[in-house]
Amino acid sequence: MKILVIGAGGREHALCWRLHANGHEVFALPGSAGIATVATCIQGDIGDQPAVERAARELGVELVVIGPEVPLVAGLADSLRAAGHAVFGPSAAAAQLEGSKAFSKRFFERHGIPTARFFECTTMAAADQAIASLGGRVVVKADGLAAGKGVVVCSTAQQAQSAAREMLEEGRFASAGAKIIVEQRLEGREVSMMALCDGKRYELLAAAEDHKAIFDGDRGPNTGGMGTVSPVEWVSDELVERARREVFDRTLRGLQADGLDFRGVLYAGLMVDAEGTPWLLEYNVRFGDPETQPVMLRIADDLGVWLLACAQGHMPDAQLRWDPRTAVCVVLASAGYPESARKGDAITGLEQFAEPSELVIFHAGSKRSGNAFVTDGGRVLAVTGLGEGLTKAREKVYAAVDRIQFSGMQFRRDIGLRGETHV
Repeated sequence: MKILVIGAGGREHALCWRLHANGHEVFALPGSAGIATVATCIQGDIGDQPAVERAARELGVELVVIGPEVPLVAGLADSLRAAGHAVFGPSAAAAQLEGSKAFSKRFFERHGIPTARFFECTTMAAADQAIASLGGRVVVKADGLAAGKGVVVCSTAQQAQSAAREMLEEGRFASAGAKIIVEQRLEGREVSMMALCDGKRYELLAAAEDHKAIFDGDRGPNTGGMGTVSPVEWVSDELVERARREVFDRTLRGLQADGLDFRGVLYAGLMVDAEGTPWLLEYNVRFGDPETQPVMLRIADDLGVWLLACAQGHMPDAQLRWDPRTAVCVVLASAGYPESARKGDAITGLEQFAEPSELVIFHAGSKRSGNAFVTDGGRVLAVTGLGEGLTKAREKVYAAVDRIQFSGMQFRRDIGLRGETHV
């Protein structure tokens, strides 16, 4: 099958890698130098919908897979479907589950999905009142898309007021922060669960646990994700079933009741409390990054067949098969990340890896400079490997990490070592 993947990051590299491994002819728009090892890259602007549709038509692809959230919220899936293409990605209306925090929180409330108490605020007076009402320990979120940076977890009222002021009055996230959500800060442990959806049914993917803080021990500012593990040892079958009943089942019923066309991936960020209750923090409407990397290594089925079936509205009756081994992903980030990202540092050591199926270097923020790769973003590489259990997977991945170098390289040494939990 000919498949066009839209995007250029680590998530898209992982998708292209899996589809290529399944034997499909893969194209990527615009792709990257890393993605070019497994796909044919097509120059283009993913924000230019007519140009994307023209590329899909000229290539004669049978499926378009949209990676990032911005083109989904902008309606790329709608325009491609209108032109007759099979598309894995939700409509613009359904993509508001990620495009607007206010929209999604109202959706959760309306359809009985467990989520934190919240207030919508457009002024500091309203924000101050919400922060006081929730006792100061809150989470402040920009309503719109903010490239994964629009969430501030606050321990005091003063921190929350400062975060709200930066968004509402100082324009930290421009129009995305013109409205904010102030919500109750839930306590527990986070897990990511993704589901392939065909509009009527869904198939739950293997859970993954992200490590968002920049430094070991979950210290420092949050990032887009510094590493992931799948499967998640502390996630029980009982917890998965609760997530199905209380989150995903209600979401699918809600989408249908609201007339929202969702053929794509629902990515739920869940907080699991001491009683084992899964609370929905937020939805993304695309594959997570870096959750996708270990999940793609573990899928033992033809992903392209599943994505096409979802795009056409008839998911297979079978269940996805999984490699039982553990996958660990460690992100290598550039100097200055997450506040800023230094670019242009030479990356060495990549030539040592032939990228066997059990260890893959996914490129997220790199580019070619002559015959070498250099840094070109915040999260640069995602070193991902499979092993018989967590210990062996970690050993394999960190042995590879230690053979890669670039100036100012940042990474965590403790991915997967949070230990047992109360859940």
